[in-house]
Amino acid sequence: MFPQRLDSSLAYDIAKAMMDGFNRHYRLFRTESARAKHRFETSDWHGQQRAQRERIEFYDLRVKECVQRLAKEFQAGTQPMAIWHQVKLHYIGLLVDHHQPELAETFFNSVTCKILHRTHFQNDFIFVRPAVSTEYIENDEPAAKPTYRAYYPTRENLRATIERIITNFQLRCEFENLARDVDLVLAAVNDQLGQTKLRANFQVQVLSSLFFRNKGAYVVGKIINGFVEVPFALPILHNEDGRLVIDAALFGEDDLLMLFSFARAYFMVDMEVPSAYVQFLRSMMPRKPRAELYNALGLAKQGKTLFYRDFLYHLKHSSDKFRIAPGIKGMVMLVFDLPSFPYVFKLIKDWYPPPKDTTREQVKGKYLLVKQHDRVGRMADTLEYSLVAFPRERFDDELIAEIEKFAPSQLEISDRDGDGSSEVIIKHLYIERRMIPLNLYLQEAFDAGAADANNQSEDAIRARAQMERAVIDYGNAIKDLVAANIFPGDMLWKNFGVTRHGKVVFYDYDEIEYVTDCNFRRVPQPRNEEEEMSGEVWYSVGPHDVFPETFAPFLLGTPAVREVFMKHHADLLDTPFWQSHKERIQQGYVYDVFPYERSRRFSQQRTSM
Repeated sequence: MFPQRLDSSLAYDIAKAMMDGFNRHYRLFRTESARAKHRFETSDWHGQQRAQRERIEFYDLRVKECVQRLAKEFQAGTQPMAIWHQVKLHYIGLLVDHHQPELAETFFNSVTCKILHRTHFQNDFIFVRPAVSTEYIENDEPAAKPTYRAYYPTRENLRATIERIITNFQLRCEFENLARDVDLVLAAVNDQLGQTKLRANFQVQVLSSLFFRNKGAYVVGKIINGFVEVPFALPILHNEDGRLVIDAALFGEDDLLMLFSFARAYFMVDMEVPSAYVQFLRSMMPRKPRAELYNALGLAKQGKTLFYRDFLYHLKHSSDKFRIAPGIKGMVMLVFDLPSFPYVFKLIKDWYPPPKDTTREQVKGKYLLVKQHDRVGRMADTLEYSLVAFPRERFDDELIAEIEKFAPSQLEISDRDGDGSSEVIIKHLYIERRMIPLNLYLQEAFDAGAADANNQSEDAIRARAQMERAVIDYGNAIKDLVAANIFPGDMLWKNFGVTRHGKVVFYDYDEIEYVTDCNFRRVPQPRNEEEEMSGEVWYSVGPHDVFPETFAPFLLGTPAVREVFMKHHADLLDTPFWQSHKERIQQGYVYDVFPYERSRRFSQQRTSM
């Protein structure tokens, strides 16, 4: 079809079509993110949830569109490899002065792999490393917003500056009492500053776009004074009357890490230069990997690209072996890890023992549901990969035997480059942050306390406190999930983990259901002595029936755990608790779930003012 065309001209046209495809993707992505402001102003919470779900699918849809265009207009799949070398060079040229070059490179990789039918990790024609720097990119168009704004207050006009920061976002809603809320923020800022002298460079830097998630809008920035930088975030919410309030003032890296947790839904943020936002956020949270920051901003494909680069770098600079992950083995998922790397790798088994009744596609559907849902800080985000290659010498033989036994369809061991070395190829897996399994965390507390029969030593007191915190937060985790319309299904301790911040997070998704799809029932009264004494279930149980009062025997076998649980979360064993939440959700109510402790809220201080 193209014999008369110069190869270079054809290569440029293909590169230009790919760039057009990416530009269309980011334009739609950014438009949907910008609309979050209107949805917030109009309290369109269901629209916000719907947009968050749909935006996740944008990338794959645009990749598919681009692949179809290249196949139709350029017969791209039949072009010789020499053309693809030129396509990449032309594409790099198109990235000069581009505002999202790193995202465009990832888009190029996705499209190229689809067309050439090669795996991401074996392709010689993709961007294995970034070709264009993202340093100092800024939108220089006259009407464009800068990435952040800098304010230079004094002690005397700090209050006025805080008010100006809020009003500069031009929210089209009335505040209940902005002057009062600014006073509360000012008091919190002064607590942070204390009696410290304000240095010559004292300033407040604030990202120019609000961060929207669920029912909140967040002002994100940092206070700079001399060599000290203090990150902060101000959550803005609607009160019961529909007017705005500043709900809290969050300060420091730990508060921001909780806000940007991997267990929360992605933010909606209007960004012309996403790398500049990531760089600013990284200055506030240097321990947060860039991959997770891109994920938090809704740019999950870029997060996957950066994660894999970090992973390859770690493999090169480590020598330990992948092993079966510690803890109780799951019925559905086979889990392994690399001790030196803070993530776990999960693959779906080929078969499941009774009473499990599910399929691979159903399990994948559950993980997709979590990806698209509001995770409310209680469900770990996962990265999904296909055809992942690992060096065979890094795999423990016991792990290989485990995969061969339980998931042989997902395993391939091949000779690499014919040089005698081999690699393990996993056909499909999920990767998520490693946490301490809650059952092991509790066992550590029990073991520490068991050394002192009188429970009077400092170690025993600490162990008791550790157990109490974990059990209380376990119940809080379930209640947060219920508020998000999620019934975890299998609520055993082993299916929850503890993060390094001590937060309990759920990570076993193969039995989750929407609360609104469940039928919460009381156990019927036995009709005769035979039924009462029966060791078997004598009453009918439908596929979506749940009996909350039956949870206790599986969860509360330890007296100390039972005491704490019943004190704080006995309602979880009560059928009306579940039924009432189901009814409210069915009526359209969207619960507030805060990414900070309720004690941090200004609501208590407002009542005393």
